[in-house]
Amino acid sequence: MRTTPDRIRHAISFEVIGLLLVIPLGAIGFGMDAQHIGVIAILAATLATLWNYVYNLLFDRALKRLRGSVHKTVVIRIVHALMFELGLLLVTLPMIALYLGIGLWQALVMDVAFVVFYLVYAFAFNWAYDQIFPLPETA
Repeated sequence: MRTTPDRIRHAISFEVIGLLLVIPLGAIGFGMDAQHIGVIAILAATLATLWNYVYNLLFDRALKRLRGSVHKTVVIRIVHALMFELGLLLVTLPMIALYLGIGLWQALVMDVAFVVFYLVYAFAFNWAYDQIFPLPETA
C-alpha cells in the first residue's frame, strides 16, 4: 500500500498537472474565457483532490482484500478511472450549470468533455506515476 505522504504527492501532482493542461484546452475547446474555465477547473480540482485521496484509499483497500495485492492490471486501471470519474460527475454537473448559468444538458456536454480528458489523463498519469514511484514488491 502507498503511504499517506505518497498519496498526498500523487493527488496534488495529478491536479496541478491536470489544471495546467485542462484550462487552456477547455478555453479553446469551449470558446470561453480561460478565467471561467479556470474557476470551474479549480473548484472541480479541489473536489477531485479530496475525492482522489478517499477514493484511492478505499479502492486500494478493496483491491488488497479481494486480490491480496494493490497492483493494477490494465482492466483494473480502466475500471478505477471510470468509477472515479462517475463519482466526480455527480458533484460537478450542478456546479458547472450554476456557475456558468447554463442548462444541465449543456453542463453535461461540458462535463463529459472534461471526463473524457481526465479519463485519458488519469490512465496516463497513474501509469507514469507507478513507473516513477513504483510500489514495493510486498504491496
